[in-house]
Amino acid sequence: MDVQAYLDRIGYAGVPRVDLQTLTDLHRLHLQAIPYESLDVMLGVRPSIDPAAAYEKIVRRRRGGWCYEMNGLLGAMLREIGFEVTEMAGAVLRADRGPITHGNHLLLRVDLDRPYIADMGFGDGMIEPAPLAPGAFQRRGFNFRIEELHEDGWIRFHNHAFGGAAYFDFQNQPADRAQLSTTSDWLSSSPDSVFTQTALAFRHGDGVVTGLLGRTLNRIRPDGRTTHLIASEAELVEVLAREFGLDLPEAARLWPAICAKHDELFAAPATS
Repeated sequence: MDVQAYLDRIGYAGVPRVDLQTLTDLHRLHLQAIPYESLDVMLGVRPSIDPAAAYEKIVRRRRGGWCYEMNGLLGAMLREIGFEVTEMAGAVLRADRGPITHGNHLLLRVDLDRPYIADMGFGDGMIEPAPLAPGAFQRRGFNFRIEELHEDGWIRFHNHAFGGAAYFDFQNQPADRAQLSTTSDWLSSSPDSVFTQTALAFRHGDGVVTGLLGRTLNRIRPDGRTTHLIASEAELVEVLAREFGLDLPEAARLWPAICAKHDELFAAPATS
């Protein structure tokens, strides 16, 4: 894995150093250049949790990725630069859905003057890292909060008010990679997984996140969101290219499945 090729991919032009400014710049530029996306799952390709596979996909083939790929790649690149990085397992919506959520998210702890959370894989989450400490904080106008739950060491990350998923829980300890692999396999193969049922993609801008949820294209800003209902498979392919930098004409064959599940998964009506 070539660090310079990764830096070129995200548009980082400086000399990376082991400091908070570099971490912040890499985090922001990665999310602005590379979309979160789980389209491989719907296309029948099972993603790997191996950072080398994520590098091949994201850097060489210029695709995006989901949490295991996005954070796996960032963690590998940070280590190559010299950062101290720990992978941690998250549990999205754990209080609502129970133990089945354990390991359904991957995030990073980066230790500098203090521990920081870095997370490229929560879709419409934070664009820049944050201290791993209880309290509210803001990133590019969006409000977030970290809460200690005092329950077997669990910590909760609260997403901003217009986020697709409201929160995830995690423990401040190294992830069990066997658990991550098992959960990744389930998420990419089970008919009960949202990732096998519909298309999801997100890309960050300055003060806005563009999100694809099924047929709905969202513009998410700190003060609200606007939505547009995609009308056809041709428009879906065009939106993936224009908004997310994804050249995926094969996504057209996913259109019937996306339409069939859209109203069930995303009940709120969409308007242009």
